[in-house]
Amino acid sequence: MTAEWGKFLLRLGVGGLLLFHGIHKILYGIDPIKAMLAAQSLPQWIGYGVFIGEVIAPVALIVGFRARIAAAVIAFNMAVAIALAYGGNLFTLGKFGGWSIETPLLYLVGAVAIALIGGGRIGLKW
Repeated sequence: MTAEWGKFLLRLGVGGLLLFHGIHKILYGIDPIKAMLAAQSLPQWIGYGVFIGEVIAPVALIVGFRARIAAAVIAFNMAVAIALAYGGNLFTLGKFGGWSIETPLLYLVGAVAIALIGGGRIGLKW
């Protein structure tokens, strides 16, 4: 049973913390994401996918609804975020000495772990 609580805690951590990023985008918009997409000659409408990856999927992960699928969506979202936001600076250090991509990479790794092991028994099952 402790493994189930561990899976729940992992889901809650990844989904709950990422949801704050999604709420920020709801409140303040996604213009910076659109600008990054435009700089890469990509259509700006793709930026609206961030609401799926940072709002809908984290909520699904928190409550345990289709956790593997939600985690896979989050992992894809984070991979795209790393590519767009850090592209040429993947191997740089931040101003406090940490790897510049450590936060999005932590979400990515956590989401991949959930996609691989599943969300566990604690949560909604439909």
